[in-house]
Amino acid sequence: MATVYVANPDVAEDIIAERKRQGLDRWDEVWDGEYVVMVEPTNEHQKLVLRLAKVLDSLSENAEVFPGCNVSDLSEGWKSNVRCPDVAVFSQNNPAIDHGTHWQGGPDLAIEIVSPGDRSREKIDFYSTVNTRELLIVDREPWQLELFQLKDGRLTTAGVCTTNEAEEPLASEVLPIAWQLTAGEKRPVIVVTHTETGQTWTV
Repeated sequence: MATVYVANPDVAEDIIAERKRQGLDRWDEVWDGEYVVMVEPTNEHQKLVLRLAKVLDSLSENAEVFPGCNVSDLSEGWKSNVRCPDVAVFSQNNPAIDHGTHWQGGPDLAIEIVSPGDRSREKIDFYSTVNTRELLIVDREPWQLELFQLKDGRLTTAGVCTTNEAEEPLASEVLPIAWQLTAGEKRPVIVVTHTETGQTWTV
């Protein structure tokens, strides 16, 4: 996919203003002052977001679950550096500050669903900086789950799961759940298992 760099600030402002006018900026982000036009989510992408958020909301007592929210490292001027995870979970003990418009600080769990041509993995350093405790990246071409956990201030991979039945589920350290990927009729299925009760959900 081609990258378009607009060097003329007036043209850039016009493009951004037009995107906002048409409501096309819903998923756009700003990375250290760089305006990033994100890939628009497909129907499958949005279904995954809603279903994952619903599952996490049902098992996350005393936590807030968002199907998309603004996460920044700033209290004021936050729109100059903001990321929007597809799903975010904030526990009551999370030190991030809810400013109403955005969260200053990372969630306990962030989920990024990868779309062709997007830059989900380029967000890992930012999520580390704001102390996101866990990050689940859902790849779809090919399908796999990759879980990152915060260790010594950096999100590092804790494991990868494909539809290979011999692979162990990915155990979360922030929620009593494990993630797994199994073969399905039309596409692989994400299986979420409550590690204390054994209850499972499929997405």
